[in-house]
Amino acid sequence: MAIYLDSDSKIIVQGMTGAEGMKHTQRMLAGGSNIVGGVNPRKAGETVEIEGHSLPVFGSVEESIAKTDANVSVIFVPPAFAKSAMIEAIDAQMPLIVTITEGIPVHDSAVAWDYNLQKGSKSRMIGPNCPGIISPGKSNAGITPSNITGHGPIGLVSKSGTLTYQMMFELRDIGFSTGIGIGGDPVIGTTHIDALKAFEADDETEAMVLIGEIGGDSEEKAAEYISKHVTKPVVAYVAGFTAPEGKTMGHAGAIVSGSAGTAQAKKEAFEAVGVKVGKTPSETAQLMREIVLGK
Repeated sequence: MAIYLDSDSKIIVQGMTGAEGMKHTQRMLAGGSNIVGGVNPRKAGETVEIEGHSLPVFGSVEESIAKTDANVSVIFVPPAFAKSAMIEAIDAQMPLIVTITEGIPVHDSAVAWDYNLQKGSKSRMIGPNCPGIISPGKSNAGITPSNITGHGPIGLVSKSGTLTYQMMFELRDIGFSTGIGIGGDPVIGTTHIDALKAFEADDETEAMVLIGEIGGDSEEKAAEYISKHVTKPVVAYVAGFTAPEGKTMGHAGAIVSGSAGTAQAKKEAFEAVGVKVGKTPSETAQLMREIVLGK
């Protein structure tokens, strides 16, 4: 099984005809994803040849759904237009919206998130500023390399794109049911808790890896949720132990104020509820290996 994304998913790409959209559409297709078209109002009616596929370009998300039954949108549009792209997908009631774009103003992300809430939260939003979601051997909606891991019993949820790739590669011999990069911006759609809840309910996910980083309180909230609602084993890694206080590191949300949001505070929160925390990504992978393989 997989969560949110599987072999039946039909994906459209908002911004498919741009440089990044074109490149990653090609990679998604090469990885077996079912891409059914793209959206660009200025190129509506055109057809783009990628990886031996003739992909139609639609004038709107609503049109793409009407003509292809698309149920996933991956957004690659520039930051200035990302809010409009997300709102368009929300208006079309796209079930899953994956926003890859980095550098979207926090206010724009907040407006889009709130708009979805006002519309009844009919769309699951992942991102922005994230690698997307991959269910190995089934589908890939985003920029995670499809060839770094296979299908298996581990569920992964991560703030960091790079650490998503590393963890999936480190545990490639075991494999993953689904890997989700939720993004590290201050305002995101799907959270650690959302993913943990879905993995807990997934019959084929046996254990979970959670990757966090400094800033905010997502990890502390996840630890509290785990203590009350998660029965499957969870291991964690928190990036940013050496980050200087008060300085934004990488992601816009990775900023520490006093003791709040520090890697140490997050580590202690996890350990207090029985979640083992690795000192490095490799050590975290070894902790998961011991759980799944017993060695």
